[in-house]
Amino acid sequence: MVTYILRRMISAIVVMAMVGVFIFLLIRLAPGDPAAIIAGPSATDQAVADIRDQLGLNEPLPGQFVQWAGNMLHGDFGMSVFAGRPVLQLIAQRLEPTLSLSLTTLFVSVIVGVTFGILAAWRAGGGVDRVLIAFSALSYSVPVFVVGYCLIYLFAVQTRWLPVQGFVPIRSGIEPWLAHLILPTVTLSLPYIAFIARIARASMLEVLSEDYMRTAAAKGASPYAMLFHHALRNAGAPILTAIGLSFAYLIGGVVLTETVFNIPGIGRLVVDAINSRDYPIIQGVLILTSGIYVFINLSVDLAYTMVDPRIRY
Repeated sequence: MVTYILRRMISAIVVMAMVGVFIFLLIRLAPGDPAAIIAGPSATDQAVADIRDQLGLNEPLPGQFVQWAGNMLHGDFGMSVFAGRPVLQLIAQRLEPTLSLSLTTLFVSVIVGVTFGILAAWRAGGGVDRVLIAFSALSYSVPVFVVGYCLIYLFAVQTRWLPVQGFVPIRSGIEPWLAHLILPTVTLSLPYIAFIARIARASMLEVLSEDYMRTAAAKGASPYAMLFHHALRNAGAPILTAIGLSFAYLIGGVVLTETVFNIPGIGRLVVDAINSRDYPIIQGVLILTSGIYVFINLSVDLAYTMVDPRIRY
């Protein structure tokens, strides 16, 4: 187990190094002068020269990479070209809305999706199973922004039950914090509920067809014991993988939802950075999200042994 953990950690470091090289070369090898692209067509020569000095573009390419990577390892993600503030500080200010939306979405998706999948597998071919199939097709077909605008119209404009948009920090109170997250959480969680439910259903169906499940039923085991004590634990590895993938996808999927509901999160920060061609912010966000992806994959692999003791590395 220790050897496997060390091997996975080394591979994670290698992956992050490759991602770092790609992100570094993203603007250096783009057609044209990166400083001129960032400054815009109406910028003066002095403004372009200042940006080149700020980004270190006057140094040789290997030297630029060594300096850039060293700054990243020390937590220095550079300065925003247009905001004039440290990139890490800007990201930290936008982290709470994105984490709040991601965690509430993941919580709802796991609870509803796993329960939905278990019930559909227990009564395969029944009403719940048919509802799951229809719900999955609808969730994958309807764009997130369409669902968001429909929910805003029904629950914010017509009934005025919930806020239309914005975000309230949790330190201002649980109730206003949660009220501003209900609509975006429901909007964002629908496709992930369908994804987790379908994986849970397929995995549970496979386990329920095993001989030991029929033996447990013949011995008089209750449906609750069969589903949760026997089947769910043995079907846990694929479900855990689906949950890990869902959380990883959420980091990138919140961009559109934050835009629809005007949530000042990292997604909005990236959109604003792209519109203003603020490449240091884009690079910083890409590095952080890549690190989260790698960490989630590693955590899921290590959690397999907790879900299924038969798995050994």
